[in-house]
Amino acid sequence: MDADDPTRRARAQARPAPPRRFFKTATVAETPDGFVLTLDGRSARTPAKRPLSTPHVKLSQAVALEWQGLGEVIDPLALPITRIVNVAIDGVGDDMEAVAADILDFAGSDLLCYRALEPDRLVAHQQAAWDPVLAWLKQELGVDFAVAGGIRHVEQTAAALARFSAALDYLVGGDPFRLTALHTITTLTGSAVLALAAGHGRLSTEAAWQAAHVDEDWQIAQWGEDAEAARRRAAQACEMQAAVEVLALTSA
Repeated sequence: MDADDPTRRARAQARPAPPRRFFKTATVAETPDGFVLTLDGRSARTPAKRPLSTPHVKLSQAVALEWQGLGEVIDPLALPITRIVNVAIDGVGDDMEAVAADILDFAGSDLLCYRALEPDRLVAHQQAAWDPVLAWLKQELGVDFAVAGGIRHVEQTAAALARFSAALDYLVGGDPFRLTALHTITTLTGSAVLALAAGHGRLSTEAAWQAAHVDEDWQIAQWGEDAEAARRRAAQACEMQAAVEVLALTSA
């Protein structure tokens, strides 16, 4: 779509202007409940008006760095770690079981378990990107997922899903910030397996992102890339990077 397209201009004009920066210094203060973001010495709050506080000093420091690095306006796109922290505080922490169950639902029909039947080069790309991850899942975590060709649904065994759930619980460790990060990776990639692999350090952020986009990259190679889709993908890649950073910042 052309940059001068009237529809795009109308959307841009309809969006409210981001609020201007109202503080000079973003820091972290230790409280009895954790480490809270402070803006010019005043405690910051989440969209639900809860203290923007975490039990992880490094995570809270990363949030403060995002805010300190803002320019003249408060651009939400420049605060990806803050957004994850807000979701953890305002939502995920209130119902962790439901969020973990959603990740398990992804695992039951995971991206890595559904393979193309043709063309041969796409089949080979999927095998190269996905087979080593599934092999790691089986060898290291005891989770043996079945793989199907085409779109035919493959039912994973109750034992495999139970082991996956146990591995997820262990990685989360009861921490809503870690669970939010893993859920973010899962929804961005369409794969709970890739989220678990990234959480364990089995895959780098870039490798997990590329594995999630094998099919899309194949289509781009054949037909080219849409500019709007490319912008959306770049924004999602930043969100993915932030989620992996949250996992690193909350590790024991």
